[in-house]
Amino acid sequence: MKFSSALLSESVDQFAKLPGIGKKTALRTILYLLQKNPQLAKDLSAILVKAVEEINECQKCHNLSDHQICGICTDKGRDQSVLCLVENIRDVMAIEDTGQFRGVYHILGGVISPIDGIGPDKLNIESLLQRVETEEIREIIMAVSPTIEGETTMYFITQQLRNKNVKVSIIARGVSFGGELEYADELTLGRSISGRQPYLLAETV
Repeated sequence: MKFSSALLSESVDQFAKLPGIGKKTALRTILYLLQKNPQLAKDLSAILVKAVEEINECQKCHNLSDHQICGICTDKGRDQSVLCLVENIRDVMAIEDTGQFRGVYHILGGVISPIDGIGPDKLNIESLLQRVETEEIREIIMAVSPTIEGETTMYFITQQLRNKNVKVSIIARGVSFGGELEYADELTLGRSISGRQPYLLAETV
């Protein structure tokens, strides 16, 4: 694409770096903001800068938070003894949308994937084990996407928990193998959480 404005060209290039956004979509969006709604562009810019500067990572579960500890972790109405283990923040949002879970979460930050150079040390596994030691957690629900990498991750973590006094369960297979949790519909995901089953190694815990 050729542009009459260097700033327009740079704006499109930067916007097109976002996931799922191509150059044409970026151009349409930038033109809309410039020509139809410049105030929205200013507001969007200001809130993004504020978000980058002020949103923190929860020191307990690794979720995003306006404070050091997120609202889910500090909610006294939730069952603090039941912990749902997920890959990422989007999975937390997907499970919360089901309304079927009233425990707390721990975000791994991904799954073990040697081919991508992601080992256990790159994930939030050590902080999970620390929570098991310091908090009164009676059950950990493995709500990890049922991919090869996800299964490897669940197996590794369950091995680390073998000598801990905690129940390990896995969501029911309403989510198909190879699927990603965040794309499951709310009804299927809700039933998978409610119908969770003991993990294969649970009897050795």
